Amino acid sequence: MNGAFACSSAGERLIERLDMRNSNIRAWADAHQDLFLDLVRIYLGVALFIKGMWFIANHDELMRLLTRSGDLFLAPGMIAHYVIPAHLVGGALLAAGLLTRFAALLQIPILLGAVFYVYAPQITTFQMMSAEPRQSLELAGLVLFLLVLVAIFGAGRLSMDNWLARRSDMTIQPQPAV
Repeated sequence: MNGAFACSSAGERLIERLDMRNSNIRAWADAHQDLFLDLVRIYLGVALFIKGMWFIANHDELMRLLTRSGDLFLAPGMIAHYVIPAHLVGGALLAAGLLTRFAALLQIPILLGAVFYVYAPQITTFQMMSAEPRQSLELAGLVLFLLVLVAIFGAGRLSMDNWLARRSDMTIQPQPAV
């Protein structure tokens, strides 16, 4: 009976210690909520920049995606000339946190097009069971959702926008003439 009691109290102490660590982690996370949005913004920026580089290296794949989405006549070429620079410039701006809302808004039309004109029309009931088209749709939808959040909340403390705002808030004290 004493052995069971000892295991029980040791288990309770372990649970208390884990609960205390969990509450410490929660307290830290609550105090640093803006860092999580910063990490999402930086990740999105780097990923979009890499996707722009991938589209440069695989221009034929981008054109195939655009032509598969319907008969758009001249639109695939024009869209390609918007998508690649927008991903490169917008991704770099997002990663740096410079003109953050503008950079996110620059990406949103591309992701809306990807979700509603490129991936969603391709999915039929049969394809819903296959992974590739559905995952592309889900990923594009997730990136679109995160970009909308970044556009709403803007840059966090790990951004050039924040650094420039703090720098401009510094007041210059007038010096007396000698």
